[in-house]
Amino acid sequence: MNQVLVIVESPAKARTIKKYLGKGYKVKASVGHIRDLPKKELGIDIEKGFTPKYVNDRKKSKIVKELREEAAKSEEVLLATDMDREGEAIAWHLEEILKKTKVPMRRIIFNEITANAIREAVENPHEIDMNKVNAQQARRILDRLVGYLISPVLWKIFYRGLSAGRVQSVGLRLLCEREEEIRQLIPAEGWTIEALL
Repeated sequence: MNQVLVIVESPAKARTIKKYLGKGYKVKASVGHIRDLPKKELGIDIEKGFTPKYVNDRKKSKIVKELREEAAKSEEVLLATDMDREGEAIAWHLEEILKKTKVPMRRIIFNEITANAIREAVENPHEIDMNKVNAQQARRILDRLVGYLISPVLWKIFYRGLSAGRVQSVGLRLLCEREEEIRQLIPAEGWTIEALL
């Protein structure tokens, strides 16, 4: 039980980081997100403050089982997912599924995979940044609400297969507005002069 489990997102990173950390550390990869909203339903309880209902990704069940087993054998778990909102959310989801092991968990971040950066991160662990987690959740919830609630309306009004998205719909509107501006341009006569000197 003298091992520290370090969880990263990428298996390639796991191999490199293991070389830098050496004995006493087990480095495993989550291979990205391990939980998400269910695919066949909205997965958001609108009545309860837009609470997301996460489910484990079935494709990752073997990885989750392995992470739980390794965490149970460890004295500490260091969540070393990427330092963006998605990485922070992945760290939070990992903490949620590994809670039952009752092993202390802390977050480490580094912005380069070098021996010094990793050593410094391990020496300075901290808590998960819930502001980043909440930002990622808000984005994910908006994506789901727009995609699952507006797309079916488009199917009824226009035709099946159309989709709406949080970013896609705004981008499409900007394109349409720009196209309308172009159509309303009044062509003006112009002249150019070319000279050979």
